[in-house]
Amino acid sequence: MKMSRHKLLAMLAAFAMIAAACGTSGTDTTDAEAAPATDAPAATEAPAATEAPAATEATDDMAMPGEGVSVTMARADWTTGYFQAAVYRQLLEELGYTVSDPADLELGPSLAYLSMAQGDFDFWVNSWYPGHISWWDPELPDGTKVGDHLTVFGPAPEAAGDFELAFQPAEGELVAGGLQGYLMTKTFAEEFGLKTLDDLNNNADALAAFDAEDPVPGNGIADIYGCQESWTCDNIITSQIAFSGWENIQQTIAGYDAMIAEAVGKANAGEPMVIYTWTPSAYITQLRPGDNVVWVGVEDVIDDSNPASQDGGEGHDQRPGTANIGPDQCPVAADLGTCQLGWIAADILVTANKDWAAANPAAAKLLSLVTLPIIDVSLANVAQDAGQNTNEDIQGLAAEWIANNRDLVDTWLSEAAGS
Repeated sequence: MKMSRHKLLAMLAAFAMIAAACGTSGTDTTDAEAAPATDAPAATEAPAATEAPAATEATDDMAMPGEGVSVTMARADWTTGYFQAAVYRQLLEELGYTVSDPADLELGPSLAYLSMAQGDFDFWVNSWYPGHISWWDPELPDGTKVGDHLTVFGPAPEAAGDFELAFQPAEGELVAGGLQGYLMTKTFAEEFGLKTLDDLNNNADALAAFDAEDPVPGNGIADIYGCQESWTCDNIITSQIAFSGWENIQQTIAGYDAMIAEAVGKANAGEPMVIYTWTPSAYITQLRPGDNVVWVGVEDVIDDSNPASQDGGEGHDQRPGTANIGPDQCPVAADLGTCQLGWIAADILVTANKDWAAANPAAAKLLSLVTLPIIDVSLANVAQDAGQNTNEDIQGLAAEWIANNRDLVDTWLSEAAGS
C-alpha cells in the first residue's frame, strides 16, 4: 500500500487525537503503538499473505477443541468493523473451529441482535455499548426478551440495567474505543463563532447560510448528515435533537458512504456541513479535526429520559459525553475545559448467543481474552480506504496482524484450549 506524505501526516495527526481522547485499548504489542507520534507507521506495503497463518508449533502441540464444530458468525454492515471480524474468525480457526465467512452474513444491529438471540448465528464482534443495549429490549414470541439470550465479553455499562449479568468480565475488544460525535466545517464554524450545535440552532444568519447549501436547501432547517438507518446512532441523534430542543436542526438518514463523500467535498471546499462520525475509522484522515473540520459540541448531553419516545430510548443515555480533546480541534473545550461531544466513547465488544457460548467454552474463553489496539484497527481502516478493500484484502490484513502479534496470540490460544 503506497501512501502520500500528506495521507501519512493526516493519519498520524488522527491517531494522536484518538490516543489523547480515549486512550489505546489492549496490550502494547505493536511497533505502531510504541512508536513516537512523529514516526510514520512501519508497514505501508500490502501484505503478501491473504490467508490465515498456519498454526505455529505452540498451537500444533495443543488439543484442538474446535475440531468438528461449525460456527456461524456475522459482521456489521459498516466497513470499519470488517477487520475485527476477520481477526476473530482466523483466531477461532486456529483452535480448530470451522467458521463461516462473516462477509456472508452482514447485518445492521436492528436485525443482528434479534437473529443472534434466536440462534440464527452464534456471535459478532461489532457491538457498540451502551447504545446497542436498546436492541435487547424487544420481546420474543415466548415472552422472553432479546437480551435474555445474549452474553457480552467486556465491562457492563451503567445502561445495562436488568441485563447487567449478561456481561462476562473481560478486558474487552476495544473498551472506550468508539470515539464519536459531530464534525463541522472549520471555516464555517469560525465565520459564525459556532462551538456547539445549539449555537447553530439559535443563529439565524448561520442557519440561512447552512440551509442554502445543505442536503435539503431552502427548507428553513439545517439538515445535518446523520447516520444510516438502523445503525442505532440514527436513533440516538433523533433523541439528542428532541432532548436539546433543536427546532431548526434535523438529520439526514441515508447511506453513510454517500454522506461522508459529500461531507468531505464540502469540508475541503469550505462549505457548511455537519456530520456524525466515529473512530476507529479512516474518516478522520479525510475530515481532519483542526484542519478542515472541528468537533462541534452540545450544551446538554442526553440522559435516559427518552425524549423522542423511541423503543429502547432509555438506553440512549450518553452521559458524561466528554472527551479529552483540546480547543484547537474542539472549540467548546476553551469554554468548558473539556470537549463536550454529547457522545460516550463507546465500548466495542463481542456479543454471542448465550447457549452457544455455554456449549463452547474454548471459543467463549478466546472471545473473552482477545483485545485489539485502537491504532492497529485504525491502520487497517486506512489500508481499506487506500484500496485494500476486497474480502481477500481484509483477510490478508487480519492475517498480517496475527503474524505480527504471534507471541500474544499464542498465549490466548493456549489459555483458550485449556479451558
